[in-house]
Amino acid sequence: MRRPRHENVATVLVDPTVLADLELELMELDLRVWPVATAPICVDGPRTAFQLRRRLVMRERGAWDVAASWVPVWISFGESWYHGDEPLPWAAHATLWSALDRHGADVRYHRRLGGVRPLQVPVEVDG
Repeated sequence: MRRPRHENVATVLVDPTVLADLELELMELDLRVWPVATAPICVDGPRTAFQLRRRLVMRERGAWDVAASWVPVWISFGESWYHGDEPLPWAAHATLWSALDRHGADVRYHRRLGGVRPLQVPVEVDG
């Protein structure tokens, strides 16, 4: 049985005061920021975001309490990181972790990727 198609993402809690700046910085690296509350794959985004944030904060047993009201986001990799059906290169991982490390006080994450249903970038239609 084949695994359903998925997209590799990092799950990150971000201080809302730096979210816009982080998103712009990551865009330049062809990394996409998807706030879970508004992600197109979530039927009930705000609830999913609440549950995900709560689970992450609780798992750290007090170490991440500062992030109790932060924004949970998924960070995915743009097309430039993929080469056909090849796995995501380690350089993509290193670029993401390095960018997040530069925002150390404003983000909380674990250095691992998870999988979510594919996140589609909206396409503008000329009208």
